[in-house]
Amino acid sequence: MALEDGSIVAKGLTKVFQGGFVAVDHVSFEIKDGELFGLLGPNGAGKSTTMRMLTTLLRPTEGDAFIGRHSVKHEPDRVRLLIGLVADKLIVYDRLTARENLRFFGRLYGMGGEKLEERIDELLDEVNLSDFADARVGTFSTGMRQRLNLVRALLHNPKVLFLDEPTLGLDPQTTRFIKDLIVQLHQSGITIVLTTHEMPLAEELSERLAIIDHGKILTIGEPKKLEEDNGVSNLEELFLKLTGRQLRDSLGKEKAGAPRLVRGRRREG
Repeated sequence: MALEDGSIVAKGLTKVFQGGFVAVDHVSFEIKDGELFGLLGPNGAGKSTTMRMLTTLLRPTEGDAFIGRHSVKHEPDRVRLLIGLVADKLIVYDRLTARENLRFFGRLYGMGGEKLEERIDELLDEVNLSDFADARVGTFSTGMRQRLNLVRALLHNPKVLFLDEPTLGLDPQTTRFIKDLIVQLHQSGITIVLTTHEMPLAEELSERLAIIDHGKILTIGEPKKLEEDNGVSNLEELFLKLTGRQLRDSLGKEKAGAPRLVRGRRREG
């Protein structure tokens, strides 16, 4: 596969955490320049860890991945110039206005002056936030914040866009808006890697997809072809056939601000 700016190649990508837990186990795959690729898996399957390695947020224990011609392991700064990330957590500052947020993130990419202001105006208009450019983000609804989060990831015209649960918790109108925007971005030639638990969304948008579980790729290919090969009628049935129906319950970290008991008294975090 030719390493074009928007291509992704993972070779034996592995992440072992402290205590010997293997979250991602020698994963290899290729994503073509301009492709819309779905990466699916149950909770704890390894997809988020894979995404974090591809976006340079985690260093692989073994193996490597390449965005264009650049190694995520040895050239993370070069990779970051090529990618945009919409994480499952919103990366914006509540006390700043929408415009102030975008100026801040634009400067991190070496942008500034009139070009940055023009880019901010262009993108805010594209996501229908122009009227709220000078409002503090802390007053925004969840859908408005997510649209701003998308703009933040697109400021520097990335070749590759990583979308981690981009429609999680959104109302139907915002979900449809973001879905249409994803299609528009794909048609413009951006490579998109999408993770979601919404199977109809993944099935409709993905040209190809991979299902990962227990740190290994179980299958990879075009959705309809995978369904035919496995004798199922939709992606949800395929997902459950390959990963099972067992619940994936797990305990996470205590949330900041959650009420807790301290010496027998209820205390606000």
